[in-house]
Amino acid sequence: MKVLDWVADGQVRLQRAVDALPPYAVTEPSALPGWTRGHLLTHLARNADALVNLLTWARTGIPTPMYASPDQRATDIKAGAGRPLTEQGADVRESAERFRKAAEALSDDDWSATVTSGMGRQIPASEVPWLRAREVWIHLVDLRVGVGMDVLPSDLAWAFVGDVAGWMTARVEPGIGVELSADGHGTVALGAGPVGATVSGRPHALAAWLTGRGTAEDLRVTGELPDLPNWL
Repeated sequence: MKVLDWVADGQVRLQRAVDALPPYAVTEPSALPGWTRGHLLTHLARNADALVNLLTWARTGIPTPMYASPDQRATDIKAGAGRPLTEQGADVRESAERFRKAAEALSDDDWSATVTSGMGRQIPASEVPWLRAREVWIHLVDLRVGVGMDVLPSDLAWAFVGDVAGWMTARVEPGIGVELSADGHGTVALGAGPVGATVSGRPHALAAWLTGRGTAEDLRVTGELPDLPNWL
């Protein structure tokens, strides 16, 4: 599965970035408001374990939600954020390995099993690797280690564009349609109305703009763009 390759590649880059940080960096701010790097690293580790729960659900048929309660995610992040960097790094590495092994344990039939995402959506287990790839790569950028969205492979960045544009379509001003395009990757619609604007450029620049990790400066824009909802 190609998406699992994206997960593995992103994890290697993430681990290298974490291993290169000085010990004090764990308490410094990440790019996410109110979160230190410690919050972000703890979130990445617990997200891996939460997605292991979904893969276990798919393999066994026993409902295993991502989190035991609505508050568990926030509680776990707060509890783990202040740990030393060495402990954080080991946690990120070991939780990623648990995810890899859980994915390897699934049969072809298991990947078609239905599980429930953290947002309450019914999804096939085959979508779970994408949820992990998205977290690893976007938070590698958010870690503030000099890595931008331009490190994303072009096909991964284009997958981001389709994913985020789809999420935003129901949340932008009704009646406004935007056509997003990248050479060699086709087009994606943002919004449900008639096309009133077009945005084109490299996939990573489009992904950066949509996710709030960049501006439209590196994009070619025609027409008036709608206000984009915050995507985190």
